Amino acid sequence: STVGSLPIMGKDYDVCYYYIDLLNITKDDWDSYETSWDFQQLPLLGVRCQGLGVRDCYAKLREQWFDNTLKMQELEEENNRIFIEAYGLQEELSPEVPLKEITLTCNPYYRYGVNPEVLGVRALGVREFPLNAELEKRLLADTMKELISYAVGCMFGRYSLDKPGLILANQGEGVEDYFDKVLGVSGLGVRGDDSGEAALKPNTQNLKPSFMPDKDNVIPILEGEWFVDDIVSRFTDFLKVAFGAEKYSENISFIEEAIGKPLRNYFLKDFYTDHVKRYKKRPIYWLFSSPKGSFNALIYMHRYTPDTVSILLNGYLREYIHKLRAKVTQLEHQLNAGDQSERDKMLTRKEIERLKDVIIELEAWESKVILPLAEKRLEIDLDDGVKVNYGKFGEALKRF
Repeated sequence: STVGSLPIMGKDYDVCYYYIDLLNITKDDWDSYETSWDFQQLPLLGVRCQGLGVRDCYAKLREQWFDNTLKMQELEEENNRIFIEAYGLQEELSPEVPLKEITLTCNPYYRYGVNPEVLGVRALGVREFPLNAELEKRLLADTMKELISYAVGCMFGRYSLDKPGLILANQGEGVEDYFDKVLGVSGLGVRGDDSGEAALKPNTQNLKPSFMPDKDNVIPILEGEWFVDDIVSRFTDFLKVAFGAEKYSENISFIEEAIGKPLRNYFLKDFYTDHVKRYKKRPIYWLFSSPKGSFNALIYMHRYTPDTVSILLNGYLREYIHKLRAKVTQLEHQLNAGDQSERDKMLTRKEIERLKDVIIELEAWESKVILPLAEKRLEIDLDDGVKVNYGKFGEALKRF
């Protein structure tokens, strides 16, 4: 290696040992984030926190991050001492490494580019991590957003709570492939053989994933829970499986407090912006969004097929418009019943007008954008990259 070829006078073994430790810490940190090719599992789910809530799991993980950051700082400084001593540079160089220069993403001073001294915080001891409340709050919020992102990956089958690493990551893969990869069996229980006849697979009744991926690769993000696979409902299911149903209320409250808003508001307003930023403007989840954002639905580009837009159109957009019309009819009946106060009547009228405006928006979007797109049955090729494929969908997808 490059380090091994340096002409060090003595302590060669120590330098090599420190170098390997530093490399391992850095690699583990990099692979803890889903944009790494070698990402295996969300660290928050891997800190041996069975029976603990999200708050306690995060506390344990944060302790690991403290230790890793300080250990890396110590190893870098020890390496510096060896080189300085070997070349007699004691008068020119100092072995100390500022905390901001410890290049681990779990180190908030490096991650957010802030010097502890600027904030007026100092370690209490020789090897204690100097805490800053604002940076800790920011790190917690980002970690909870990473949990949400990982949950969405599990919703689409990109990840699984039952197996580390990427699961569905090839073009056109679906739920059947998910069962094969996670459980080693067909998800449907049958599959055609070469003769065209159905061949029975082993009994899969007792072989079920902990958390099922979405069947049709369309997950709606709306202002209310209008569909059973609504993204907030799906996240609720994920959280109950990953951290226990008995701690759900505690966990959801902790997450919402950390991100500073209700979960539905985060999905409606911020999730896609964060996703685009996380993947450096090459998103793997695509957001179909009407002009005013009244209808939103995510798909996973690796599971896209020429039928995906038709599924979105017939199974979600048209169904949503139908449900909105029914809601308007219900509100009009309430208004005509005459048993509301004047204030309630005013609010009902306003809601009726709002819903009618939404219906007009969505009907126009359907006829001018989504229906023509569904009829085209567009093909995509992942080898062309996100930018080229995303551009094929024009006004159907949210711009960024």
